[in-house]
Amino acid sequence: MHRVNPAELAPPTGFSHAVTVTGGRLAFLAGQTALDRAGRLVPGPLPEQFERALGNLLVALAEAGGRPEHLARVTVYATDVADYRTHAAELGRIWRKLVGRAYPAMAVVGVVRLWDEEARVELDGIAVLP
Repeated sequence: MHRVNPAELAPPTGFSHAVTVTGGRLAFLAGQTALDRAGRLVPGPLPEQFERALGNLLVALAEAGGRPEHLARVTVYATDVADYRTHAAELGRIWRKLVGRAYPAMAVVGVVRLWDEEARVELDGIAVLP
């Protein structure tokens, strides 16, 4: 996997502009919110829900045979993009704690609501497994 960040584009902060891959198996990771093992949404502010949702995504990735550095693409769906921006530095610290500094291609998409009605954030992704 090679992370591509062209000099002609603004420097990325917390993402890569492109990711190329050679070989490997693809793992498509379903959207994850801040659900606990019993299927109950863990309440809390955006950073707490983000950490739980990202942790859930990483559990699914690990069960598929992958590690955080295998993430090639992650989409973040946020019910309040302004709140997401307000907490961007904290969300970045959470990302680095759980994933490290291997940033996939990413997008944040503002949505009206998520399947789990009280969820503030949902993450899905694509990983390339060795």
